[in-house]
Amino acid sequence: MTLGQYAMMLVIGWQTYDLARTGGMSIEGAAGQLALIGLLQFVPLFLLTPFSGLAADRLDRRKLAQATIMLQFASGAVLAWLTWTNAISLPWLFGIAVVLGVVRAFNGPALSALSPNLVPKAILPTAIALSSISWQVGMIVGPGLGGYLHAIEPSLPYTVATGLFVIAFLALGTIGNVPQPNIVGAAHPIRQMVDGLHYVVKNKMVLGSITLDLFAVFLAGATALFPVYARDILMVGEEGLAQLAMAPAIGAVLTGLFFSYRPLANNVGPAMLLAVAVFGVATITFGLSTSMPLSLAALFVVGAADMFSVYIRQSLVQLHTPDDKRGRVSSVSHLTISASNEGGDFFSGSLAYLLGPVTAVVAGGVGAIVTVALWSRLFPVLRTTKTFDPPPELAKDDL
Repeated sequence: MTLGQYAMMLVIGWQTYDLARTGGMSIEGAAGQLALIGLLQFVPLFLLTPFSGLAADRLDRRKLAQATIMLQFASGAVLAWLTWTNAISLPWLFGIAVVLGVVRAFNGPALSALSPNLVPKAILPTAIALSSISWQVGMIVGPGLGGYLHAIEPSLPYTVATGLFVIAFLALGTIGNVPQPNIVGAAHPIRQMVDGLHYVVKNKMVLGSITLDLFAVFLAGATALFPVYARDILMVGEEGLAQLAMAPAIGAVLTGLFFSYRPLANNVGPAMLLAVAVFGVATITFGLSTSMPLSLAALFVVGAADMFSVYIRQSLVQLHTPDDKRGRVSSVSHLTISASNEGGDFFSGSLAYLLGPVTAVVAGGVGAIVTVALWSRLFPVLRTTKTFDPPPELAKDDL
């Protein structure tokens, strides 16, 4: 699924920027179109996430994820046909972005809430690392597929993505029956959604971990501007665009592999704060670089630091949340992830429109470092957390 997602998203971004530039827009104006793509994905995700978290707690999580994969299949098929017939246009790309926002609203909470039901609690951090590796491998190979296949034939990435979505749909069907959790607390659906949000706000560990990622990645969202750097700053074209997209994922997957064999055991909170700070420094380096090798090296560090942070954050959130609330808490977590990704795309594209792409990226990296300094003060628990061990009231939870 991730292979297909990232192959599609890379080409959607490239086509959006290229159509805008070919149509006579300036670099800043075309960057504004990338900002709009991010906004159109984020708005439906923001509106639907509270309902998607409840759906992940009340419905069959496998079937819910399968439904989102079929929506992606339909989106890929439409884009393949439009590209093949030379009918692709900005309105079509914007419309598909909305559909993908709906998909992401329901897909992430369903799959994240499913994972802890499939493995024993003691090895959940290792399982999360392995799951993250599969995601990061998709992020590595997916953009490569998208960029290089687009260079051969523009419609080919979308065609391949539709086949990958079929495989993903069938793969989810191989998972056996997973018992649905009994939701504790209020019976009314709206009240249940509020209960999930209330738990996040009340648990300072969960709240601090989630919001740290939200603000750091929101501010330092350089990935949305990869088409700008590939076409007009580094001058490396579609193949170079694929390499830029692959570099952070390579760093991330190597980091995930390391933690799958050597799980982190001590000082997990301080390590997460340090990882986000390194993420900010590497983002600044990429923003200032005019050398392709340096840019790739900086993005490698960006991905490695981000994976380090994600590994710790996901483990803490899952282990510090009761099973009956995991779907709703995961939906809040995925809302912040998407706010930082798609919302960050909108922010970075808008800032690039106003100040230029280089200033936008550098300012974002500085913002991530400032966020670390503030969060270490606002959430002291992040500085003092030594292990992944859940509190005593959750330690007895039978996963």
